[in-house]
Amino acid sequence: MNYTLREMEPSDAPRVLEIFQEGIESGLATFETQAPSWESWDMSHHKVCRLILEDQDHEVLGWAALSPVSRRACFNGVAELSVYLDSRAHGKGLGTMLLRQLILSSEEHEFWTLQAGVFPQNLASMRMHQKAGFRLVGTRRRFGKLNGVWADVALFERRSELMDG
Repeated sequence: MNYTLREMEPSDAPRVLEIFQEGIESGLATFETQAPSWESWDMSHHKVCRLILEDQDHEVLGWAALSPVSRRACFNGVAELSVYLDSRAHGKGLGTMLLRQLILSSEEHEFWTLQAGVFPQNLASMRMHQKAGFRLVGTRRRFGKLNGVWADVALFERRSELMDG
């Protein structure tokens, strides 16, 4: 099967949120318990570096995007990433493909550090980040509650070799 990566368009919103909700329901992807409205999602993510993965039939199977880590100007080049796949796309290397393109796009837009918080039990995501050149900074113990239960988060980061920052 052939896959294509392209820029996210507003018409992708319903599918992006559907895939996000599937990730939420897995219990392995986020502290969120319900996908936000498109307006809220759109406001919380950078307008650049939004990618869509689709199959040869143009069905959206995944997405990747960046969100700011801080509103302070000194951190404009630092972003937190999100990569989400439809469950039918798991185990095919497509997340890595999306992540690698997101890295290239982030460097074109002058981001110097990407970070990701991953639940330690999400071994596939941990491996994906490491394959893409992220290093494990450490584990934030009892970082937040998911459905009333404390959860740890492994913090990964990748510094661009192209930036002076």
